[in-house]
Amino acid sequence: MSYQHQYLDGSPLNLPTGKVICVGRNFAEHAAELNNPIPTEPMLFIKPSTSVVDMSKPFFVPRDYGVVHFETEMSILIGETLKHASPIQAKSAIIGVGLGLDLTLRELQDQLKAKGHPWEKSKGFDGSCPLSRFVSLDEVEDLQTLDIRLWVNGELRQQGNSSQMLNQVLPLISYCSEFFTLEPGDVVLTGTPAGVGPISADDKLCVELDKLLSITTQAV
Repeated sequence: MSYQHQYLDGSPLNLPTGKVICVGRNFAEHAAELNNPIPTEPMLFIKPSTSVVDMSKPFFVPRDYGVVHFETEMSILIGETLKHASPIQAKSAIIGVGLGLDLTLRELQDQLKAKGHPWEKSKGFDGSCPLSRFVSLDEVEDLQTLDIRLWVNGELRQQGNSSQMLNQVLPLISYCSEFFTLEPGDVVLTGTPAGVGPISADDKLCVELDKLLSITTQAV
């Protein structure tokens, strides 16, 4: 199923679907719930463009690799090339703010980590990054005061605020650009609040970013 970046009103953004830079353990309570230490610097990994699907449409949950976990995150869409960028330059390059699900094959990830192996297979598989449509940065008063919420089958499972991020958005994008050139169409996922858990086929999800976005979707 093809994916195209769009604004909330459905107008297309003429950008390619790029890579997704993800930030692990950017909320202290999430690190604690998985018994992971809090990192002393941003912890980065990448999902390829083939991981991206449209969140508003039903998305596939793999069945052959153990438990799949949801992780709800604020997403940042990049519209200009960034390399060794300052936080001010990072802000000027943001053309959209939305939501993403970092789907994770948790059992496979644990197995790979125990062996000291890279764990991209558990995070970057096809369809592992459902993305919402985006709102313009002009509609966001403050990137660091936004509520992030997820309901699964009507039950509130995740609730956090971007003020709780260990690494704030603009310095984080600047840091990412020190290692990876960010290109138009790339997305940065900024970390998940506590409350992650398993998701199964037929589960119904509702994700919200403050008063800016509300998306209802379903796992299949």
